[in-house]
Amino acid sequence: MRDTTDRRPNAASTMTDAPPRSSALPTPAAETIEDMPRDRFALPDDATFALCLTHDVDRPYKGVRSFYYATRERPAYHLRTALSSANPYWQFEEIMALEDNLGVRSAFYFLNEQHLLRELPLREWLSPDNWVQHLGRYDMTAPEIVDVIRDLDDNGWEVGLHGSYHSAEDLLRLREEKTLLEDVLGGPVTGGRQHYLRLSVPETWQYHRAIGLAYDATLGSSTDCGFHTGYHPIHPFDDDFLVFPLTIMEQALPDPASDFEAARETCERLLQEAAENGAVMTVLWHPRYFNEREFPGYRRLYRWLIERASDLGAWIGPPRTLCASQEDDRPQRASRTDATDTEFHFTHERANP
Repeated sequence: MRDTTDRRPNAASTMTDAPPRSSALPTPAAETIEDMPRDRFALPDDATFALCLTHDVDRPYKGVRSFYYATRERPAYHLRTALSSANPYWQFEEIMALEDNLGVRSAFYFLNEQHLLRELPLREWLSPDNWVQHLGRYDMTAPEIVDVIRDLDDNGWEVGLHGSYHSAEDLLRLREEKTLLEDVLGGPVTGGRQHYLRLSVPETWQYHRAIGLAYDATLGSSTDCGFHTGYHPIHPFDDDFLVFPLTIMEQALPDPASDFEAARETCERLLQEAAENGAVMTVLWHPRYFNEREFPGYRRLYRWLIERASDLGAWIGPPRTLCASQEDDRPQRASRTDATDTEFHFTHERANP
């Protein structure tokens, strides 16, 4: 299904350069995730449920990170990729071709990670994790990145914001990243997800709304698949700002290379659960996982997931399009219609080094 949504006005364009005072930030509708209002969406085309497809663009280049991976597994293979001119993590064209063949579109969230040596204090240089991040950093204004962003946008894919590691708690940084992405894109950005699923509730959502985003897709787990916070998007401020909980991150599934059926069965169980509850199901496949040599089975599983969701009568597309479909026909909200029995606990998950 092609995303033909009209572009929204850029809500951030009317804001001043100064950050809003804390008193100007929206007040959460409830103290816990469970108690926040949510909608049972009026799904397009009388669909049984919605499947939102997303990709976090963390590392489109493998490069010198091959040496890091070589210390962990398959040293010969990873060292060859370090010395080769080929880039196994550049999978944009392959993903676009696959989704175009299936008649769907998805969202790509682009990351502007801070430069370790130029932008972070000296004490941060001592962290090995920060060096791993730094070595994977890319320049959003590089010609090939600009070209792929505009190509995606021109052909109906959603381009969104992948907030950097520290931006979850930094309004000014988050706004700068959104502004840069919109400059590259040549238009407004509707939503996105924070890097490493870092989330400070409610502050991160307050910042998202303050800079003009319409939704966030960060809430979720990198280690456990499921509908942990209910079946429907959340309205943390009881207004039109939406939170799309993450149902599946590919790395949380059984490894399809060693047990494809176990991975497929997990996806089947969640698809059936989504269909039975009219859910909005959001999945994340990082682009590098479409490299069959390094991550065998994930591309095949992604195709199966979309085909199976279509067989079950799902609407399939990016979150932006689903947001727009609700603007003219928003059903009445109800609190705690589908919240889980236990409070969802937030952690700063360290996934995908």
